[in-house]
Amino acid sequence: MTSATLARTKEGIIKWALFLCALFAIFAIIVITVYLFANGLPFIFQTGIDKFLFSSVWNLNAGSYGIAAMLVTTLVLTAMATLGGGVFGLLTAICIYKFLPRFLKKPVGFCINLLSGIPSVIYGLFGLSVVVPFIADYLSLNASGYGILSASIVLMIMVLPTMVSMSLDALNATDPMYYEGALALGSTKEEAVFKIMVPAAKSGIFAALVLSCGRALGETMAVILVLGGSVNYPTGLTVSVRTLTANIAMGAMELTGDDLTALVACGVVLFVLTLLINGVFALFRSKMKHV
Repeated sequence: MTSATLARTKEGIIKWALFLCALFAIFAIIVITVYLFANGLPFIFQTGIDKFLFSSVWNLNAGSYGIAAMLVTTLVLTAMATLGGGVFGLLTAICIYKFLPRFLKKPVGFCINLLSGIPSVIYGLFGLSVVVPFIADYLSLNASGYGILSASIVLMIMVLPTMVSMSLDALNATDPMYYEGALALGSTKEEAVFKIMVPAAKSGIFAALVLSCGRALGETMAVILVLGGSVNYPTGLTVSVRTLTANIAMGAMELTGDDLTALVACGVVLFVLTLLINGVFALFRSKMKHV
């Protein structure tokens, strides 16, 4: 076998291996989608869309499956964690990009990346042992540290690695001539970074924000330990509440029959919610490109 034939053979094998990987990803999403909708949609229609989506009464013993309170909690918590984590993550990336001394960049970057390798349950234990008692002692009016404030703080820490690393990559990929040109025209270092480099890297920063939102929306174990677990509307930052992901995890191993199918229906709502959020982000991103 000649070297040219061997090279073509290797190229063909790599090509088909990559194709099979892509095919498996498509197959997996199709199977998950079919399973969720085939099992969850009939239950939602049987229960009634209005009762399922707009009722806040979740009582399995009475056969009441209302997810409104959990849906609102999920949206509020996701928004708080994404906003807080996005701001802190972007500012951290900017600090590493131009304002941190060179000898500190690698250690700080390593520590931030290390956060992504910590299991989510460890974050939950940290929140339960440190964040919840601190809020109960110093910030809460009802002597309770459980609620969306504790959960949002934990989730903000969890989304930092994604936000920082992707934002930093976007900034580093921007042409440095923009920065040098701004300085040459008399801009200060801060003005060159915030008014020139950050807008130039907005596409990558926005992608980081989308992934951070997805991480916050789908997180389960960490929020279970710090939310409290009660099915209530988030009328306060320290009110015991429950998200849809926490609701599914708390009952998935114990419930059977209609109760288990109700959890699958919650998964359908989460799936659709994820699609809607990504659709809104994609629409917003397309408008940003034309600005």
